[in-house]
Amino acid sequence: MGRTASRTGEVMDAIRDRIAGRTLTQGDRLPSIRAMAGMLGVSPSTVVEAYDRLVAQGAILSRPGSGFYVSAGVATPQVNDLSPQADRDIDPLWVSRQSLDAALETLKPGCGWLPPEWMPNAILRRAIRGLARADDAVLADYGNSRGLRDLRQLLARRCTGEGLDVAPEQVLLTTSGTQAIDLICRFLLKPGDTVLVDDPCYFNFRALLRAHQVRTVGVPYTPTGPDLARFGEALSQERPRLYITNSAIHNPTGATLSAQTAHKLLTLASAHGLIIVEDDIFAEFEPELSPRLAILDGLVNVIRIGSFSKTLSASVRCGYIAARPDWIEAMVDLQVATHFGGASPVAGRLVFDSLMDSGYRRHVEALRRRLSDARRDAGARLADLGVQTWVTPRGGFYLWTQLPDDRDASDVAKRALAEGMILAPGNVFSVAQKASSFMRFNVGQMRDPRTYAVLARALTAR
Repeated sequence: MGRTASRTGEVMDAIRDRIAGRTLTQGDRLPSIRAMAGMLGVSPSTVVEAYDRLVAQGAILSRPGSGFYVSAGVATPQVNDLSPQADRDIDPLWVSRQSLDAALETLKPGCGWLPPEWMPNAILRRAIRGLARADDAVLADYGNSRGLRDLRQLLARRCTGEGLDVAPEQVLLTTSGTQAIDLICRFLLKPGDTVLVDDPCYFNFRALLRAHQVRTVGVPYTPTGPDLARFGEALSQERPRLYITNSAIHNPTGATLSAQTAHKLLTLASAHGLIIVEDDIFAEFEPELSPRLAILDGLVNVIRIGSFSKTLSASVRCGYIAARPDWIEAMVDLQVATHFGGASPVAGRLVFDSLMDSGYRRHVEALRRRLSDARRDAGARLADLGVQTWVTPRGGFYLWTQLPDDRDASDVAKRALAEGMILAPGNVFSVAQKASSFMRFNVGQMRDPRTYAVLARALTAR
């Protein structure tokens, strides 16, 4: 629980500190409201509010007529409880778990999001203030089964502006981009089906597909897209149901699909009845639009998904699916059955108001420039350590790199973790486990000079 700046928060922090320091232990009675107010120099009403919040959090118990007591469920935090799990096997969930659970001071060049200070927080705060004036239904009701219509209309207009004719009814809002993929998998797959992914690919694709008990086959990825010869072989031999990919600024490689590869890929997919899921989450990082499978296909056999976690907020969870009408209808029913509705009306309204804010476009443009500088700086500093970039990305915040002397990236990541830095070793992205000497770096998370010092030691340790 983070520290808070309000007077009520100060009282709560003081009580938590006493519990953590064992001045107050399980079952102890807290000072009376008036006594605590006198001790801390605050009003009794402030203490009442602090006690009420701590009761709601389960930190203390209220016994009418007796007072407030330290809860039996409160234990003193131990350092090991708060540290990343260094001994966990490195698998597709390893980087996510380490990054999500890390302390604020942990260095995170292996994580998949930008630093909080790089995000449009002023825009989001304006949207939150506007939300406070929203109708009661927005704050209390489940919302439309497809999600907020205003946001779906905006997304449909954006698609149309790119050359993809989409009606708002063809857009389904979800609780996140990951949930969008999960919903598609529930709709299209059954256990034992085969799914193609790029090798390397976003590691959570692998984790999610494993949860659906399907067979995953990797196709080697090149600087212009999937290896078409291997892709064709996989279609003939494996008969996959689905192919999941990023077209714009591929994760983790940073590569961009070429027009020629896109056309040939769609021809192969059509001949074999393959459905493609195109994750467009990095689209806004591109300086100009690159080839899109969804646009070339017209949403016949391609499904577009996306979210707003990379450019707006990872905290405001909202994703979307754009697909042909009959598939959307089926997925609306499925989402109602599994989630009783889709994206929160609150999240939808925050995203819509933020995207409509006059400052959002300027934020994205500034972010592209900032990331361009960061990629250039990180690439040069990594090269000084013998770490070579596989391809120069057109945008985004990832660099896919090869370590010097074929160093094992998993070993390097474990050594770095021991010094409080989280890295993303190559084999968490690779189905075939052929990326042992590769590493994905997030350039937005590499401004701290300690990053390169820790990496240098991790690379040279034996």
